[in-house]
Amino acid sequence: MELEGRGAGGVAGGPAAGPGRSPGESALLDGWLQRGVGRGAGGGEAGACRPPVRQDPDSGPDYEALPAGATVTTHMVAGAVAGILEHCVMYPIDCVKTRMQSLQPDPAARYRNVLEALWRIIRTEGLWRPMRGLNVTATGAGPAHALYFACYEKLKKTLSDVIHPGGNSHIANGAAGCVATLLHDAAMNPAEVVKQRMQMYNSPYHRVTDCVRAVWQNEGAGAFYRSYTTQLTMNVPFQAIHFMTYEFLQEHFNPQRRYNPSSHVLSGACAGAVAAAVTTPLDVCKTLLNTQESLALNSNFTGHITGMASAFRTVYQVGGVTAYFRGVQARVIYQIPSTAIAWSVYEFFKYLITKRQEEWRAGK
Repeated sequence: MELEGRGAGGVAGGPAAGPGRSPGESALLDGWLQRGVGRGAGGGEAGACRPPVRQDPDSGPDYEALPAGATVTTHMVAGAVAGILEHCVMYPIDCVKTRMQSLQPDPAARYRNVLEALWRIIRTEGLWRPMRGLNVTATGAGPAHALYFACYEKLKKTLSDVIHPGGNSHIANGAAGCVATLLHDAAMNPAEVVKQRMQMYNSPYHRVTDCVRAVWQNEGAGAFYRSYTTQLTMNVPFQAIHFMTYEFLQEHFNPQRRYNPSSHVLSGACAGAVAAAVTTPLDVCKTLLNTQESLALNSNFTGHITGMASAFRTVYQVGGVTAYFRGVQARVIYQIPSTAIAWSVYEFFKYLITKRQEEWRAGK
């Protein structure tokens, strides 16, 4: 290896330079030089001792290291696409989850497992029945996930710089996920109410507009946010666990933080499964608040179920402790591919948009 500006005797105090140098000595010297350690006897630099770092021209930019390219708009667009695709692909399983969380299901809607439930719904109610309400979900998921990921990325960087400058902080990741959830749920909660009422067995609603009109007229505008506090109580710990697990696994599977689809899928799937299992009791209460299940209302003397405490009490009165884990299988099965899809699609579009932006700037 030729080094420009090298003295006649090589690096003072180091291995002799020249063709007679052994491969081991060459590798050691080159390592010293690249780290700027090779110094002369007087403590000065031995010539120009830091050769330029070679970069593979075919390799794409390290998008995690390009803050100028990873703009808020990039995060919002990537997040919106990821949210819509995630909910659309997993919507049939979400329909099954909602039904399996019913506290007093109709005998025709009692299912042993997710596959049996999906098969029976299609066979008895039609091929497209598991997709009812998909349009309102996609409409809500776009802006909700755009706010979610943009807020998360901004706060993660800001808090990490304060808590652990130059490094990754699990506390920052969890805190950023919690705050991002506030925005996500505020945008998504009305869509969740309409979606879950349309998913229930024997739902009287065939169109989104019919459901929205009926809820507004019969229960008022507040009905669209009746489960908001419970949703936050569920999603704040869910997202804290989710993001901390995801970032922890990324440190092990993808320490360089480059675009790596397999690591994003694996980390996202594991993070979703852990968070989903832990927060299932809160999800059951959220479903009850959203659907106001008629048979469960008979156990509640106040009429509408209007808060987390009331929901917890009603779930226990109707089904005991085991009722808090209704639909846990469907919830975990839903979350594993759901979070894997969300993270992989988000990271892909984040990488793609950032790369295009950098190429455009370089060509100007």
